Amino acid sequence: MASAMLQARQAATMSKMPMSPPYPATTSALGGSPTIGLDVPICAVFLVMYMIGAACHMAIFQVNQKRGHKFIISGMLFGFCMSRLVTTSLRIVWAVYPHNGRLAIAANIFVAAGVVLLFIINLLFAQRIVRSSHPNAGWHPIFHYSFVGLYVLIVVSLVALITSVIQQSYTLNLNTRRIDHDIQLYGQTLYAFVSFLPVLLVVGGLVIPLKTRVEKFGSGRFRHKIGILLLASCILSSGACFRAGVNYAGGERPRADPAGYQSKACFYIFNFGVEIIVVYFYVIVRIDRRFFIPNNSHGPGDYSRTQKDAGSDKELASMEGMPIASEEQIFDDKRPEDPTRSNRETGKVVDEERGLSADEEIRQGQAPAAASNFGASFTPPTPLLTPPPASYQPPASYQPREHGD
Repeated sequence: MASAMLQARQAATMSKMPMSPPYPATTSALGGSPTIGLDVPICAVFLVMYMIGAACHMAIFQVNQKRGHKFIISGMLFGFCMSRLVTTSLRIVWAVYPHNGRLAIAANIFVAAGVVLLFIINLLFAQRIVRSSHPNAGWHPIFHYSFVGLYVLIVVSLVALITSVIQQSYTLNLNTRRIDHDIQLYGQTLYAFVSFLPVLLVVGGLVIPLKTRVEKFGSGRFRHKIGILLLASCILSSGACFRAGVNYAGGERPRADPAGYQSKACFYIFNFGVEIIVVYFYVIVRIDRRFFIPNNSHGPGDYSRTQKDAGSDKELASMEGMPIASEEQIFDDKRPEDPTRSNRETGKVVDEERGLSADEEIRQGQAPAAASNFGASFTPPTPLLTPPPASYQPPASYQPREHGD
């Protein structure tokens, strides 16, 4: 009965629509239509913030590129910020021209499509953490191709989502609009799952017992990398889950009667707000150093290679026979071969330049002083005289000395 009444209401609303497409939306959406007095100042602030974020990530990318430190993810974050510059600009123009249907379609598409880059970046970080802690499973072809299939699914779903948004604005058929709405629900649900998937992968990797030694990569503690990824993933997943829940709960509400969770405040907080936090958070924690891996890494042991060995074709030994690292070794912030690492078993601090312990330095520092004191009081013994041979003849001028002289 309620469904029949809803369809009758939608049919009555569509009968009053203009005859030429694109047609305006008949249901309420998160954020609604922008206005000059409210949306333009907010979008202008976010535009400046995204511009600063793009400049920071591009500067980091260029500096690393000059040093031979190739980190493509900084370029991806720059691309995300640039897409959000387009999104905020379109929303400002849409507020100035509220009756332009094509501007509305473009603005809605960019709002939904831009955040996909952040989801993919977090998936890449999760993949590196799993491969470092569980190299046998992380480098397995099934795990690799599962990620490839997930990336393909994300792209295909994004294309379907964009198609449904455009088609919904160019048709009056109720069944077609229902199908487009179902596709949008599917896309939002998939993105909510993808945004939370890094949390599942990292937590699962911590719960499963280690079978090999953890292979460190980048700089900083391993536990800090886990914390950074978990925090960023939770922030992004909160926005994705909220958007999906809004579509499920209020997707059929009439445009003139939006719900409280479809307000403009919720739109900017759970869209641009959570995204800008992650963008600046990644600048502050310097993910280009923490999550860096050598180029051409394709198997266990490749993450621990130095930059000089990254370009060589030298085959590395397998990690299967190595002992399992303790918790202190896993979460230590230095590399295993770093000479400045403290030796917790012996309590000795290794000298940074010469590789000597503190006790050895003290002994070596006291040795020269002891030698000098010993030399001041020591008189070398007089060598013993040996008798001359029998054939020896003294010279003619030689005069033996008396004992009394």
